[in-house]
Amino acid sequence: MSKITLYKTDNNNKAEQIKEKPFKLEKEIQRVFENNLQLIMGLQIVKSEFTIKDRRIDTLAYDPQSKAFVIIEYKLNKNHSVVDQGMTYLSLMLQNKADFVLEYYEVFKKNLPKNEIDWSQSRVVFVSTDFTEFQIEAANFKDLAIELWEIKRYDNNTLAITSINKSKAAQSIKPFFDKNKGYKDVTNEIKVYTEEDHLQGKSDEIVELYERFKLSILNLTDDIEIKPSKLYISFKKNGSNIVDIEIKKTYLKLYINMKKGELDDPKKIMRDISNVGHWGNGDYQTKIFDTKDIEYIMSLVKQAIK
Repeated sequence: MSKITLYKTDNNNKAEQIKEKPFKLEKEIQRVFENNLQLIMGLQIVKSEFTIKDRRIDTLAYDPQSKAFVIIEYKLNKNHSVVDQGMTYLSLMLQNKADFVLEYYEVFKKNLPKNEIDWSQSRVVFVSTDFTEFQIEAANFKDLAIELWEIKRYDNNTLAITSINKSKAAQSIKPFFDKNKGYKDVTNEIKVYTEEDHLQGKSDEIVELYERFKLSILNLTDDIEIKPSKLYISFKKNGSNIVDIEIKKTYLKLYINMKKGELDDPKKIMRDISNVGHWGNGDYQTKIFDTKDIEYIMSLVKQAIK
């Protein structure tokens, strides 16, 4: 990864470098993430130091958007295999589903109905101050449910948190696991969704329509991340959804992640879905058949950027 150097300036525009303040313990990183998990990753914390079958999980979380459990591990030591450990945890989860559901109930006193948990979108997240090129390459498979997040702390108490994205040319992990039954069972049950999955079988016109809106959303601000899930494609900034797109055969469904009453929509093209069941996030939805209102729609989407 490229190195980022931070500076601060005074009133005379004289710059001074902000030096990194390294974490001394993994526990420090864990506390930062667990105290801010909703803000950083949009997740609910279920349990810190969750033990199952004599294995300790640093943080057990739940993703209310994908309706799946997430295991988070924190590392200061670079000498570990993220793939082997990640696959072990995923296998452990899939073999002990009832324990994870029970832990959620004991914490929140709320049942998670079986049909509301999507085990296929389970994932493991590793958080570290630094990953080696080997670790990044080892996790660079499009259908590997393992994410790498890098965290840096600086002298002025600034944190830099970066999700390391997989490359667009990333291959499938499945051929490498065909001879390993434990890993093969995991990859057969868990599905990491891509834009290609949503666009498969769609007409050239719908693909082009999606690409036009995708590019317009990405041009609204820096650091927007595309996160496909089972039912829609999310566009996120700083861990929070801005807008979701559900790709249909003849149109797009676009959801703006704002609560009822927050959106200024003078043309009233967004539908209030606050009391209607729907897949995407937020209380506003519109159907898109062409690009004639694209600039206006972008002005609405921009209101969701924080």
